[in-house]
Amino acid sequence: MVAPWKGRFSLANEIIELVRSEFASGTQGMPLYKRLKTAIEAAVRNHAFKSGSVLPGERSLAEALSLSRVTVRKALAMLEEEGMLSRRQGARSEIGSRVEKSLSTLTSFSEDLRARGMEPGCIWLSKQLTRPSPTEMMALGISANAQVLRMRRVRTADGAPIAVEHAAVPVRFLPSPASVGDSLYDALAQRGFLPRRAIQRMRARAASLEDAQHLRCEPGAPILTTERRCFLGDGEIVEYCETRYKGEVYDFVFELQR
Repeated sequence: MVAPWKGRFSLANEIIELVRSEFASGTQGMPLYKRLKTAIEAAVRNHAFKSGSVLPGERSLAEALSLSRVTVRKALAMLEEEGMLSRRQGARSEIGSRVEKSLSTLTSFSEDLRARGMEPGCIWLSKQLTRPSPTEMMALGISANAQVLRMRRVRTADGAPIAVEHAAVPVRFLPSPASVGDSLYDALAQRGFLPRRAIQRMRARAASLEDAQHLRCEPGAPILTTERRCFLGDGEIVEYCETRYKGEVYDFVFELQR
């Protein structure tokens, strides 16, 4: 039986070697703290270690990479500010378990999770061709006689449910339920209909009983709901989507400029 401290020591060495490899291949002209930040980000995005993994301490990283502790501290502080790391008791640095979603760029759920070193997945609740609801008619600019592909699913991160998604796409863009696998945006891209811009609004609400069942939270727990209309380059509306995010694991990030 391997002693617990030996297991932790082995994992720390493995993480250091992964970061060292990414650091060595980084841009030489970049400031050292930015190279280290980029190296840790790359290791996470390449699934070298997942959310919840604990990084070695500042001193260990500094000695292993021949860097000053000031350089290491600055890199870790930047990663913490961006939500990729969280600082725990005893100055431990842990790969963040929250998902950070920027509202300045149009990205898919899968892209967001992979950028955080998590594996996206989904649990399908339904996929069907149907007449649009009044809300879908208004959002998509279609008539009551049109048809939409309506999709309902639970979105997961490393197997844990974090969002419930209701999406509707006119059939001229996706003609059948079989045309969509795990990624809606991949399916649209394959047919030449990848969204280029979106209008999105967000509001807070309490989880319904159904939301709680899907998200494994208490009824009444805080959730964030977004409604998004996605457009093609020519202005056609290609998707309407309502997503209910588990409030305790999802952060929305705004960039503001004067």
